[in-house]
Amino acid sequence: MTVTSIAIHGAAGRMGRRLVALGAADPLLRIVAAVDSPTHPDLGKDAGTLAGLSEIGLPLVDSLGHAEPQVVIDFSVPVAAETVTAVCIKRQIPLVMATTGLSEEQRQQLRTAAEAIPIVWSPSMSMTVNLAMKLCERAGLTLRDAAGGVDVEIIERHHRTKEDAPSGTALKFGELIAATMGQTVHRHGRQGQTGKRPAGEIGYHAVRTGDNPGEHTIVFGLLGETLEVVVKASNRDCYATGALAAAKFIAGKKPGLYSMYDVLGLG
Repeated sequence: MTVTSIAIHGAAGRMGRRLVALGAADPLLRIVAAVDSPTHPDLGKDAGTLAGLSEIGLPLVDSLGHAEPQVVIDFSVPVAAETVTAVCIKRQIPLVMATTGLSEEQRQQLRTAAEAIPIVWSPSMSMTVNLAMKLCERAGLTLRDAAGGVDVEIIERHHRTKEDAPSGTALKFGELIAATMGQTVHRHGRQGQTGKRPAGEIGYHAVRTGDNPGEHTIVFGLLGETLEVVVKASNRDCYATGALAAAKFIAGKKPGLYSMYDVLGLG
């Protein structure tokens, strides 16, 4: 069995702690660095205890230092993601980019970085979300010429502390569907006298409630019938397990931009 050594960037955050907990329990992974902000109050504490485990002999640090991971997983914030991407390019380390809310400039920086190193980048690390995306692509291809037309609406729900809306995952669903069905208008919510719904739009609706870890409902509305593709997370572990699977996949790959479709063998 091949063991992949990983560094977790953003290791003290909610997702980072789950990555530490699940990664430490995986015999095919070895965590060699747990990194977070230089100003984080828990620097120096054992990453295992921060994650709710017993000590794993790995302190929370503010940089990769002399660690030599085969893959870095970034689950941090956009500004920190820029920094770790630059480090990975300099040290030629494959990267799993799981941070969301990236600007278009930051997304372009990732595309450029992928010319130098292998990167898995997806708006969601969830395996079922990515399978749902593939199902929606298939639905779009099948329904695009349906008599009477098809209305597509995307409803996403997340926790009250999420800072971006709609979610990057919702936007990715819309991008994929528009590529197959040809919609040209992406409308974020509706208010007032909006008039008749245009045929060529996708509607997005962002709900923020409690501690909801994430759910997406994609509605294909036809005359006389409706198809809904629904995917729900019951906790955040689905994002962590997907990111860890991506790390195993990307180790040793050639430079390029990979997606969770590649990780899951969805083509």
